[in-house]
Amino acid sequence: MTPCLSTEENRMYNKMWHQTQEALGALLDKEPQKMIEPQRNQVFIFQTLATFYIKYVQIFRNLENVYDQIVHPQKRILIRKVLDGVMGRILELKNEMVELELTEFHYFDDILQDLKLAPQQLDIPIPKYFLKEKLEVIKGREKILAQILADSGIDTSEMKFPVKSMPFDQAVKLIQIAERARQGRLRALFMKQIYLQEYRAKQSKTLGKKVTDTWAAALCIQKVWRRFHQCKKTEKLREEEMIFLGMNPPPLFNEVSATVIQAEKVDRLRNEVQMKHEEDYREALVTIKNDLKLIEGLDIKENLQDQIRHWFIECRNLTGTFPDYPDIEEGGSAIIFSNKTIQQVIEDIIANQEEEEKNEKKKKKKKEKQPKKTKRQKKGTKEKNKEEDEKWKMSPSLFLPAMKEGCNAYKEIWMNKDESWNFSQDFDPELIKEEKRKELESEIRVQVDELMRQELKNLKLAVDREREHPAKVGKKKKKKGKKGKKKEKKTKKDKDLTADRTIESLYKELVEEGLLIQALKVNLSDYIGEYSYLGTTLRQVSIEPMPSLLDVRQLITLYGIWPLGSAAVHEKAPLVKSLLLAGPSGVGKKMLVHAICTETGANLFNLSSSNIAGKYPGKNGLQMMLHAVFKVARQLQPSVVWIEDTEKTFYKKVPNAEKTNEPKRLKRHLPQILKLLKPDDRILIVGTTRRPFDAELQSFCRVYQKIILVPRPDYASRYVLWKQIIERNGGVLTSALNVSCLAKVTDGFTQGHIVKVVKAVLTDQRIRRQIHKPLTAVEFITAITSMDPVYKEEEESFKNWYAKTPLGKKRALAITGGSTEKAKDKGKRKEKKEKKAKKKK
Repeated sequence: MTPCLSTEENRMYNKMWHQTQEALGALLDKEPQKMIEPQRNQVFIFQTLATFYIKYVQIFRNLENVYDQIVHPQKRILIRKVLDGVMGRILELKNEMVELELTEFHYFDDILQDLKLAPQQLDIPIPKYFLKEKLEVIKGREKILAQILADSGIDTSEMKFPVKSMPFDQAVKLIQIAERARQGRLRALFMKQIYLQEYRAKQSKTLGKKVTDTWAAALCIQKVWRRFHQCKKTEKLREEEMIFLGMNPPPLFNEVSATVIQAEKVDRLRNEVQMKHEEDYREALVTIKNDLKLIEGLDIKENLQDQIRHWFIECRNLTGTFPDYPDIEEGGSAIIFSNKTIQQVIEDIIANQEEEEKNEKKKKKKKEKQPKKTKRQKKGTKEKNKEEDEKWKMSPSLFLPAMKEGCNAYKEIWMNKDESWNFSQDFDPELIKEEKRKELESEIRVQVDELMRQELKNLKLAVDREREHPAKVGKKKKKKGKKGKKKEKKTKKDKDLTADRTIESLYKELVEEGLLIQALKVNLSDYIGEYSYLGTTLRQVSIEPMPSLLDVRQLITLYGIWPLGSAAVHEKAPLVKSLLLAGPSGVGKKMLVHAICTETGANLFNLSSSNIAGKYPGKNGLQMMLHAVFKVARQLQPSVVWIEDTEKTFYKKVPNAEKTNEPKRLKRHLPQILKLLKPDDRILIVGTTRRPFDAELQSFCRVYQKIILVPRPDYASRYVLWKQIIERNGGVLTSALNVSCLAKVTDGFTQGHIVKVVKAVLTDQRIRRQIHKPLTAVEFITAITSMDPVYKEEEESFKNWYAKTPLGKKRALAITGGSTEKAKDKGKRKEKKEKKAKKKK
């Protein structure tokens, strides 16, 4: 089993890893040189950021593939560390581009041309380890959820496929009607055949002549046959030509080939080998440490004691007194002897003495007062500071150090390592020994420090007759006591309303109340779209293009899936606590929410106003509901809190029909919840809305940090949608079906409309008849005429609404030549005017 995995393929992926690490090292050397220098040219800044962003995306794609395929457990740990660093760096660069261009959507057409890359290579993949590492946990949670739903009488299978009961007499009548209809069809076919026989007999009698010329008859048959044969031949040649040009897919294109099946088998074997090697590695960590403890433990202890005793004697000889032993909080003797020999420690002691003497001399000399700055000098410094502020500088990265550490570890350990002996790509025991030897040394050092502290006390009492100052110890203890009191006060403020209840009971209650729901199994790749090829050209003419569906998918990956999937990325990356998906009905907002949960294995909580209506009444009930939801969400993270039709929570004026549901229950609590969310909490609040204009803009934008416009599909996306949805529902694409015409005619219709039409046309009977009667565009066009499209006026209303959001205002000012400071001043003036008007009323 392992030989097929460990020869050629492992070499290939090892080679890919080495190449990717070299590319990453070169990129890490280039980036600080260009990012540290302040710049003013905005176009140049964006191009540098975009090039780094695209290169990091390419590195991430390769690293993710390597991490998924490599079997060696120690290599995978290092690759994972670098992979998380690259993910975080991509998110940081994305945040910088948003602050620079003041828009969530960016277009890299010119940069892709320079780098000779296709737009498809810019697509951001989702790491497979998000689900692989917690597959058992997700399956267990799904079983528990299904069991709770079944016990409470809410079965999801019944909801999807409702079956109506029917009385016995009615069922018999239905079968009789169907049988009579079948017999009638057969009788009609038999009567038709009799009629045709009689008709032919009548015709032969009326003509009264028989064909005597057999040669003429044969010639007629030859003409018809040759014409038919030539038509088939030309059709075949035309199909071959179209396949050769790449206009049509090859035959058996959609069928699974033998190579694909073999590749799937190899993937399964690779996953099994990965799991086995990881288990062996974990066992080796324990066994090797125990062996080292038995073999080398006593020697390490004696060496440490001799080293510290020698330090006592040298300090006594150099300074005349014994040194103060470092406390446990400071790190003990590890601070003094960390990667240092005894001679280096002695040199440090001498250097510290000399520095102290020099500092005392300098303090005596510096008694003169410094001259005061004049007003002109102050003005000059202020002007310089303003000029420096105007220049753009890259904010410091939290992920670059981790990536550099990973690259250094790769160079030291794996770059030139000979692995000819490791045929099966199992763990390296020597590397484990080095790691565990350091751990064992630190553990033994703690014990040695306790012994040597006592020995130092005895030495001081016996030789120097010195005693410790109890006042210092007392002061330290008092400070510790104060800190402890402060912590106690903080814990008293955060009251746990459900301290007497378990997470399992709260989980069950939320499921029964319908607040924790089962997410639909939808992948983000099912959200079909195409890249926008006119974005850069439109922006050059100062026209803001509508984003494409592929751009929306990328933002969902960056803001939703990556931070929820990786805890290391979520802690350090620019924190996104809330996300708003705004767009007309049918564009796939709900599908994107379920895709986030599917790709990350997250729990889905539904806090929509229609769902929480009548549940947990009163203020105390609402507090209890929110406390239970977010307590379970923290314990079982990652979690997604979904608020459907979120504009109802922020209504300007509540309609009379909805006043009984109290849609604005969460309005005051949502900002407080967002403040309580920390970087450790992998919880994302996602709101979806199709009428954002009905909400109060200020409170709406305070809650949702990132606002993503989900547009109707453009021509390219519609073309891809029609093709893929028809094929997924059992349709066959032929030359009779003009997909381009369908995509052109259905301008304004959404993905939801297209799915409904395809399902309505492609019934079981129509799918069976495709062999004799292929699909045509007319069938779909007639079915879609009864639906209302998304008109340009509605799309413009979404654009106008987005232009009023904080980021939209800044973008509009930047296009017209203004600055963000003016936008802030205008916003403050408007707020003051509104407050004054309210006070007058």
